[in-house]
Amino acid sequence: MNRHFTKYACAGMAVCLLFGCKSVKLSDAEEKQRMGEYYAASEIYRKLYRKTKPDQKELRSYIAFRMGDCNRLVGNVPRAISAYMNAVRYDYPDSTLYLRLGQVYHRNGRYADALKHYSEYLTYVPNSAVALNGIAGCEAAAQWLDRPTLYQVAGMDILNSRRSEFCPMLYGEKYDQLYFNSTRGVVHKDSVNAITGMNNNALYVSKKDEQGNWQKPEEVTDAVISDFDEGTPSFSSDWNTMYYTYCPDDAVDPRTAEIYYSTRSGALWSKGQRTQIVRDSVTLLAHPAASPDGKYLYFVTDAVGGYGGKDLFRTRLVGANDFGGMENLGQEINTEGDEMFPYVRDSATIYFASNGHPGLGGLDIFKATLDSLGKWHVTNMGVPINSNADDFGITFAGKDETGFFSSNRNDARGWDHIYSFTYPVVTVFIEGYVSDADENPVENAVVHIVGKDGLNVRVPVKPDGSYRVELERDISYVMMASAPDFLNQNFELKTDAEERNETYYVDFYLSPVDKPVVVENIFYAYDRADLRPESKEALDKLIKILNDNPHVTIELGAHTDRKGSHAYNEKLAQRRAQSVVDYLIEAGIDRARLTAKGYGKTVPKEVTAKIAKIYGFLSEGVTLDEVFVESLTPEQQDAADQINRRTEFIVTGMEYNLR
Repeated sequence: MNRHFTKYACAGMAVCLLFGCKSVKLSDAEEKQRMGEYYAASEIYRKLYRKTKPDQKELRSYIAFRMGDCNRLVGNVPRAISAYMNAVRYDYPDSTLYLRLGQVYHRNGRYADALKHYSEYLTYVPNSAVALNGIAGCEAAAQWLDRPTLYQVAGMDILNSRRSEFCPMLYGEKYDQLYFNSTRGVVHKDSVNAITGMNNNALYVSKKDEQGNWQKPEEVTDAVISDFDEGTPSFSSDWNTMYYTYCPDDAVDPRTAEIYYSTRSGALWSKGQRTQIVRDSVTLLAHPAASPDGKYLYFVTDAVGGYGGKDLFRTRLVGANDFGGMENLGQEINTEGDEMFPYVRDSATIYFASNGHPGLGGLDIFKATLDSLGKWHVTNMGVPINSNADDFGITFAGKDETGFFSSNRNDARGWDHIYSFTYPVVTVFIEGYVSDADENPVENAVVHIVGKDGLNVRVPVKPDGSYRVELERDISYVMMASAPDFLNQNFELKTDAEERNETYYVDFYLSPVDKPVVVENIFYAYDRADLRPESKEALDKLIKILNDNPHVTIELGAHTDRKGSHAYNEKLAQRRAQSVVDYLIEAGIDRARLTAKGYGKTVPKEVTAKIAKIYGFLSEGVTLDEVFVESLTPEQQDAADQINRRTEFIVTGMEYNLR
C-alpha cells in the first residue's frame, strides 16, 4: 500500500540519528498522536518542523506529513493542507499522502484538486474504496450544490458561542429542551483537551419559553458532571435515562471513550455510571443513541469485526444497564471510513455521519432506511444539511421534519456550532373527476389507490364527481375508479421526485354496462372498412378498458349515415365492425370476448346532453332518423350524418373465464 516503504523505514531511523536528544520530543509527538491527542501532537510537530533545517528533507517530509494528519483529524483543514503540501515539497515517500491531500481538498470544497489527488492515489492502490468513494462524492457534489433540497438551515446564535458546540439532542415529550456539548464551560474552563486543544466538553441545556422561543443555554451542574469530558447525550423513551460519551483521563493506563448512563430523579441527573456493554475499558464505545421503541442502544466502536475505521453497532436494551450482544449494522452502512453520531428516528430509519460514503467533504449526514428484507438503503441528505465541512449529530422533534445538527462550516478554526433546520411542508395531491361517457358525474363512484409507500385507500367520489387524495413524492401508485353498473378504469402514476408542491390531474370516464358507448375518433377509409392510422389511439383506449375488466365480453357495433341502401350499409358496417374486432384480437384480446355487428343505418343516434351542448341546433332526446335529418339545413345534415356514423360497444356479459 505504501510506495518506497524501505526508504520510509530508513527515514524513521534517520530521525533518531539526526535528532539525538531531540528524538525524545519527536517520540512524545508520536506517542500523543498514537493516543489520539492530535492537537497536542500537532503543536509539537509544528515546533519540530521549524527547528528542522531545509536540507533535512526526509525528516522534514516525515514531520510535515504527521503534522498534516493531526490537523486533519482535529478539523483544521487549512493547516492540514499546508502541512501536506510541505510533505510533497520534501518528497514524502508514502503514496497515502495523495489520499490525504484528496481528502483535505475535498473538505475544503476544492473538488477539482481533490479529484486530481484521489486519481493519483489510485495509480498506486487501484481498488481503494476510500479514494473511489471520494471521487464519487466530488462528482456528485456539483449536482447536490446545483439542486439543493428544500431544507432551510440557520445558525442558532442564541445557542452558539465563540467556543465549540455540537451534538444537540432534543428532550421531553414536547421536545422543548435541547441538550448539547460545549467547550465554553465554567466547570471545565481550566481543563484543556489534548485531542482538540479546547476545554473539555460540558453539557448545556436550553429551554423554550411560553412563546416557544429558545432561551440562552445554561450549563448542567448536576451530579452527572465530572472533572472529565462528557457529551453526545441520548435519552430513553421515557426520558428518565441519559446515555452519553465519557472520556476520562488516566496518567498511568491508556483510557478511551466509554458510554455512561445517568438516571433522572426529580429535576436532577444522577452521577454517571459505566455501562456494561463490554467488560474492558480499552474498547472504544461512543455516541450512544437509544431507539424510541426502547429496544436498542446504537453506538460507535472500533471493535473487532468492523469494516474499517469506526463502525455503527447496536445492542439490545434489556434494562438501563443490561444489554444483549453487540451487532454490527452491516456493510450497507459501515465502510472503510468512519461512521459516527447515530440518531434513531424509528425502527426502520436511522441517521448517521460518515466520511466513508460519497459526500461533499468531511463528515456528511446520511439517512438509512430498512426495507422489508432487512437491507439498509443509505442516502446523502444533500445541501444545505451537508457542506464540504463536517456535518453531524442530527436530532429531530419527533415526527416533525425540524430539528438541529452541528457543523464546523464557516469556522476557519474548525470549531463546531449548532444549526437549526426545518423542511417546508411539500404537498403532492392527485385530483380529478369520475364521469360517464357523456361527462355526467357517476353516482356512488369510488377511487381505490394503492401505493408502494403502503398507501391503500378507497376514496368515495363527491356528488359533483370530484375526488382529491394526498400522495408522497417519488412513489408509484395504481388507481382504479369503479361504480355500480359501470366498468372499472385503471390508471398508473409515478409522482415526481423533485421537492416541490405538485397536483396531478386524472379524470376517469366510466363506461356503463347497460347501454352502448361510442368509441370516439374511429376513422375508416371512404366507403371502405379499412381503419385509418389515426384510429389507433382510440382503439388502444378500448383495449385498456378490456384489460381493466378481464371478465367482460362486448359487441362491437358499426353504424352508417342515412345515405345508400339498407343492404349496402349493413354489409359495409359489418366489415367495419369486423375490422375493429380484428385489431383488438391482434392486440391480444381473446376473440371469444368479441362480437362484430353491422347495423348500417337501422339504429340512428339519440342526441345526448353532451351532443346537444356541442351542436346547438340539436336537442337532448331527439333521434337522428332520416326524416329528422332531412328537415335540417345542408350544413346541419352533414353534422347529423357525422354523428350517426359511429362505432359503439355494449357489454354482453361479465362472467368470461370466471368458471
